Amino acid sequence: MNYIEHLAKDKKFKKLLNREPFVLKQRRKVYLHLCGSIMSQQLSTKVADVIWKRFLALYDKHPTPQQIIETPFATLRGIGLSNAKANYVQNVARFAIEQGMDWKQFQKMNNEEVTQYLIQIKGVGRWTTEMLLMFVLGREDVFAVDDLGIQNAMIKIYKLDNTDKKKLREDMLRISQKWSPYRTYACLHLWKWKDG
Repeated sequence: MNYIEHLAKDKKFKKLLNREPFVLKQRRKVYLHLCGSIMSQQLSTKVADVIWKRFLALYDKHPTPQQIIETPFATLRGIGLSNAKANYVQNVARFAIEQGMDWKQFQKMNNEEVTQYLIQIKGVGRWTTEMLLMFVLGREDVFAVDDLGIQNAMIKIYKLDNTDKKKLREDMLRISQKWSPYRTYACLHLWKWKDG
């Protein structure tokens, strides 16, 4: 059974599924994409893309962790990163060198193990690791419960009450259980619906 058939069992979700199916990709340079994920926090996709392109333009090709660490702080600030984000990006590069961030090692870990490993890095939280699990490691069953876009979409579609944040979170997790093991695809459709 493909993921569309599975998600279509949820009657309210079914109306979101009338477009091309999504395909998840896997990307090898985990540290680089983790830096990108940090850069895009709390920014619109448009602004995040601009900063990401400026970042890559600082180097001949994709930078190594060492090159990121050696990039002057003022240069990172100059492409539009805040003080905090410039620090966090260098924290990721340092962690990649000291602890390792090899694609193969992540293949041996489940989603929660990846999350616990990476949130040791100052500047990396659960949301950031969820984006990495979805868009870099290509994991199919990740649910970004704290993502504002996902919350807003589910509040509208499922008529959820958002006055009590704890209850909202519980309701979202309960509903998302039906979508497992394809919750990543559900998130992609929710974002697309919200933006459309």
